[in-house]
Amino acid sequence: MMNEKILVIDDEPDIRDLVKEILDDEGFNVQTAEDADGGMETRNKFQPDLVLLDIWMPDTDGITLLKKWKDRNELNLPIIMMSGHGTVETAVEAIKLGAYDFIEKPLSLAKLLLTINHALEKVRLQNENLQLRSQRDFINLPTGESPVMEQLYAQMDRIANHDTPIIITGEPGTEKESYARYIHKNSNRAEAPFISINISALSSDNALETIYGSEENGNIHKGIIENADGGILFLKDIADLEPALQARLQDTLENRSITRVNEKQPLGIDVRFITASSQDLETMVKEGKFRDDLYYQLNVLPLKIPPLRDHRDDVPGLLKFFIDHFTEQQGLSARKFTSAANNYLKSYDWPGNIRELKNLVQRLLILGIKETIDVEELQFALGTQHNKALDKVYNANFELPLRQAREQFEKAYLEYKLERANGSVSKVASDVGMERTHLYRKLKSLGIEINPD
Repeated sequence: MMNEKILVIDDEPDIRDLVKEILDDEGFNVQTAEDADGGMETRNKFQPDLVLLDIWMPDTDGITLLKKWKDRNELNLPIIMMSGHGTVETAVEAIKLGAYDFIEKPLSLAKLLLTINHALEKVRLQNENLQLRSQRDFINLPTGESPVMEQLYAQMDRIANHDTPIIITGEPGTEKESYARYIHKNSNRAEAPFISINISALSSDNALETIYGSEENGNIHKGIIENADGGILFLKDIADLEPALQARLQDTLENRSITRVNEKQPLGIDVRFITASSQDLETMVKEGKFRDDLYYQLNVLPLKIPPLRDHRDDVPGLLKFFIDHFTEQQGLSARKFTSAANNYLKSYDWPGNIRELKNLVQRLLILGIKETIDVEELQFALGTQHNKALDKVYNANFELPLRQAREQFEKAYLEYKLERANGSVSKVASDVGMERTHLYRKLKSLGIEINPD
């Protein structure tokens, strides 16, 4: 249990006090309200995880309040209805309107607790599924065995359980989010949300509402900071944050609170901020392009990710890792790098870092023309050597229909094979495992000119 918040709305003070006392003893954070108006106000401020709502109340009854929440699209949490005068029809109506369950008075405390725990468990599972879906394209990188990476992971282990902000810096393609997620996974916030957002992808028109949320006509829209409460918020490309939002974020970090758009009352938050940038923030501060007070707030624990060329010994392990990943996740056929190819890639500078390596492996597996990957194929794939036949392979048009794409690939593939075999159809037939007469027909159908052996 993570100290979930429960709101009890009931016009009978004895019921309110009894339920609050019991739920307090169970470790819940409980607030109460005596009518619908008070319940709506408390809900907006308290932001409960679950509501216990009495049906029969003066002025506005529970069914009417439930309908109002449904019309406002605010049934995003379990609502458990309570009534001493309940009928089957009332229960059915409440469930149809979106209530999670219905409990009759006098309350059975055992049933009440069981229903609450089942409802909250369902919410937890839904949140876990959302997190899993948000991570479906995320890859946990291997830690590596080089001294520089051992030092990096030791540093992350030391800072994981602190609550102070972190700035992760490094060249583009160093997969900075992977390290932010490693910190989250190994911190005391591992069971809480990890929210990731790319600042450069935010629209300037709604960036403020996206980050801080808003309130309009009693409707609460949570922003990403509020959704990350209790966990970690990862802000990519922090250098792209607009000046007005830089000032607001600095205030958030200093006061550990946020104020939604159109609201005046601040809301306390418990969020650890991890930011990332490929730009030189210190230089931007000196040039007046980034607020110095925000920089110093964020830069309490700096974490610099080394470029891949600084830990080349990890390249073979990364290559194998991504081959295994793509063969398992995408059903691609596995291929092996020759020793010379491995050594070639260890000496390569990797300007695009790990992202370039990952994309290279995927491309080689998709467009692979044999079981092993040699240096020559790598040079063509990396663009370090020119070959017309392989250029056609690696610059294939993926927008074509499958039949045309297959023909395009087959033509490039066989032209490449002929070039390597100095035009010998017999050698190509033996190499690709086709009968020579069949290969002749294939070459002719593809419009490839040949010289008889």
